[in-house]
Order: sequence, then C-alpha cells, then structure tokens
Amino acid sequence: MRRLLVFFSLLLCVPSAGRAGEEPRILADQVYGHKDGMALTLDVIRPAKPNGAGVLLIQSGGWYSNWVDAKGWLDRGKPYLDKGFTLFIVRHGSAPRYAVPDATADVRRSVRFIRLKAKDFGVNPERLGVFGGSAGGHLSLLLGTTGDNGDPKSKDEVLKASSRVAAVVALFPPTDLRDWTTNPPEAIKRIPALKPPLTFDSKKEPDYSPVLHVTAKTAPTLLIHGDKDELVPIEHSRKMMAALEKYKVVSKLVVIVGAAHGFSPKQNLGVVLPATLNWFEKHLAEKKDR
Repeated sequence: MRRLLVFFSLLLCVPSAGRAGEEPRILADQVYGHKDGMALTLDVIRPAKPNGAGVLLIQSGGWYSNWVDAKGWLDRGKPYLDKGFTLFIVRHGSAPRYAVPDATADVRRSVRFIRLKAKDFGVNPERLGVFGGSAGGHLSLLLGTTGDNGDPKSKDEVLKASSRVAAVVALFPPTDLRDWTTNPPEAIKRIPALKPPLTFDSKKEPDYSPVLHVTAKTAPTLLIHGDKDELVPIEHSRKMMAALEKYKVVSKLVVIVGAAHGFSPKQNLGVVLPATLNWFEKHLAEKKDR
C-alpha cells in the first residue's frame, strides 16, 4: 500500500537545482470545503512568472490522499513552475473512511473553488488542467468527462461555479469500475487496502467509470500507460482511447514498453514529464496562441 501512496511524489521527481531570482509563492492549506467537521485543503504554488494557466495535481494513490509539506513541491514541481504554471496540490477525503464517490465529489468541488477564486490565485478559470496517476488518474478523467457549469440556484457559492477543466493527463488510470465493488479483478483483491474505497453501492459503479462518460465535450486527454501493468492493465487506457476517438476528442495514448504500475525515474524524465508538459503547454495556452 505504501507504493500506492508515495508513487505520486515520484511522478514529478526531477534532479534538485538551485532557484535563482524571485521565488515561487506558496499558499498552503487553502480550505476548499468541509466534510464531517474536517477541512478539505489544497496547496497553491504560484511561479515567479505566472502564465495564467493552472494545473491541479490530484494527490491520490488507491484513493488514499496523503499530506506532504507544500515546500516539498518546489523541487518536484519545478518543471511546471519554470513554464509559468500555477500548481494546485489537491487532497480529497481519503480512504479508508471515504470511498470513491466521496473522493470524486471532493475533487469536483476543488475545481469549482479554484474557478471561484481564480482571480485571487492569478489564473484564468478557462485554463485549468488536471493531472494524476492511478486513482489520481481515474479522478482526473472523471473531471475531464463529467464537468458541468455549476448550479446557479445553490446557496453555496462554490457549487455555483463550473467544474470543467481544459486538459487532462492520466497515468495508468482505472477507467471502468464496473464489478469492482462486488467482484474486483484478482490483482485488486490481493490489496486489502483497496477494499474500503471500493465499498459503495454497486449500482453506482457506472457513475464512476469515466470510459462511459466520454462526449464531444470531454477535455483534451493524454493517457500514459505501461504495457506490463498488472494492477490496472493497459486495456483500461486503450478502451478509454477508443471512446475518446469515437467522439473525436483530442487525445493521445503513450505506451511505455516494459513498464508496470509505475514508471522508473528514467521513464518519468525521458517520457512522462516531456509529454505532460507539452500537453499542458498546448491545451492550456491562451486562446490567441492555440
């Protein structure tokens, strides 16, 4: 289970380097909502020279969302910050107490909150991307496929805002959770810690299967998957890619040969990071540059 929790930190791992000139600005533990008397928080890291776009990093492995000091993202997120992207480190209500539907509701709320506060954070609400791996990739795809315009009648200002994102990058994501609550694949069964987040009404499984929610309005989506992944087989991304192509959504699948559920530092630096940065630079650019 530890691997599920720590792998996300490795996704952005780059060699540490000194930062000259003006430092990024950290706004830690911004409260975007409350659940059972507890605060839902995200960290904001603003680059020295913002480009007006933001990237939400969904902090989730196995639908467990752990906390790390925001200062730790200065090096991990340096490639994004150097490009001018404002980073939002999003944590959701975590398993084992909360299940997939709860995590989904939380990350949707985080997008609405960021859009509502976009001016304060120095970003354009129409230029938000989302990135995650495994469970984080699953949640990212749900954001990309099921975004809405908000509820103008809500008494909650946050819920009035849209939950739409402009671009998605998902690494080895589960895309179809049908049967996972009652008869999950053997690889999932072998990890007891995955049972709590998958304990919810089986009738709702389709609601949390992004492959079933692709439409022509789905955000441009980049999928990156290893062809030796046994925990979440690459068929999940291939089926997602087929759905995206059916609706003519701008999309791409990058297959990392020989990779399992997680990538090596060499693969992260040589393939994942460049592909991800290129995707966000292209799809989160100002409209006049697109």
